[in-house]
Amino acid sequence: MKGLERLRSAVASFLKGKGKYEEAVNQFIKELQKTLISADVNVRVVLELTRKIKERALESEPPPGVLRREWFVKIVYDSLVELFGGEAPEILPKKLPWIMMLVGIQGSGKTTTAGKLAYFYKRRGYRVGLITTDTYRPAAYDQLKQLAEQIGVPFYGERDSQDPVGIAKRGVRKLLSEGVNVIIVDTAGRHGYGEEEELLREMRELADTIKPNEVILVIDAYLGQKAYDLARRFHERTPIGSIIITKLDGTAKGGGAISAVSVTGARIKFIGDGEKIEDLEPFSPRKFVARLLGLGDLETLLEKFRALEESAELEKRFEKAILTGRLTLRDMYAQIKSLKKMGPLRKVLQMIPGLAMMPLDDEKLRLSEEKMNKWLHIMESMTYEELDNPSIIDRRRIKRIALGSGTRPEDVRELLAYYENTRRMLKNIKRKKGILRKLGIKGGF
Repeated sequence: MKGLERLRSAVASFLKGKGKYEEAVNQFIKELQKTLISADVNVRVVLELTRKIKERALESEPPPGVLRREWFVKIVYDSLVELFGGEAPEILPKKLPWIMMLVGIQGSGKTTTAGKLAYFYKRRGYRVGLITTDTYRPAAYDQLKQLAEQIGVPFYGERDSQDPVGIAKRGVRKLLSEGVNVIIVDTAGRHGYGEEEELLREMRELADTIKPNEVILVIDAYLGQKAYDLARRFHERTPIGSIIITKLDGTAKGGGAISAVSVTGARIKFIGDGEKIEDLEPFSPRKFVARLLGLGDLETLLEKFRALEESAELEKRFEKAILTGRLTLRDMYAQIKSLKKMGPLRKVLQMIPGLAMMPLDDEKLRLSEEKMNKWLHIMESMTYEELDNPSIIDRRRIKRIALGSGTRPEDVRELLAYYENTRRMLKNIKRKKGILRKLGIKGGF
């Protein structure tokens, strides 16, 4: 935890620093390396990650309105998010039936995790079944059977069999015949790292026989750097689709999981942070990294970048409207949603090349927060046809829209008037742009 606190402090200090940018970058990179290595992230992974961060920080230019130090922290944030798999992975089955096979060494928590997964998917309406193929650990059969009974899902196992592949084959066939559409197969482990060669061969045979839709590697958060080689060896025999980290209770380092992700290309899908059956949650890379770096330091900065992205999207919409002379209420809806975060339309329009010198009527463009919310409700009560072609909205439609949005017919007419004023303004800009071109004057478009 001390390492994380140092890293969060380093983020805050970097943003407030006034020294030379390159020296500050080098100092921060050293702190990041120390923190990740102390968290048992593989040294090769750390060096490659920080090399890319430094290269991008010194060679790329920040977007307009963003300080270089802010840009650097965003680079660090994005790089760590990418390392953890980018956006949150899809956790629901892509098709039905769906077979999941859990692999990992003994002690990683596979059997408990199988029960947690069954509970997770049952709560979401799936018909889940559990299979144990562990013929080495005597208690595995009883443990998973008890979990299945606790959750209330079908269970298959053969207590006295020594044929894990046969058990899996027969179990899948039986559960499918009973209408189960999500099958979770718990496989055997071994006592520890370095003793799993026979286990790896067994995993390959199981996968070839039951052809699972997803192979999930279960990793103990305490495993540390050994996870790097373990994940690589598992992936070579049975390509890993996703990863679940267990025992991530706030005291474990968990760095081994980062190494495992980098070597397999798999995504961390869930994290287990307790002993209870409900202690399994979908993994969100962005939330995890924000916590890692200290959300308090990053929240405002990340909001600034999100606003810039929305600004760029809105800019594209208005450029298209100006070029075509056509504006729909769909465009207006996107504009008002963005205005709630970005400020007046004047500010947005002036971002578009060639419009900065154009006279814009503030009174026509200014909207109050209350009015924006009201108009959004109105447009949400319109049909797609009305949004794309507002000219068809007559008195009867106005009455229906007002009733559906909880507003007055006058409010609907006011929105339509605002839309018409904005549409005329954009047409006027397009006309002026055409005149400038005829005169051989470039307006910046």
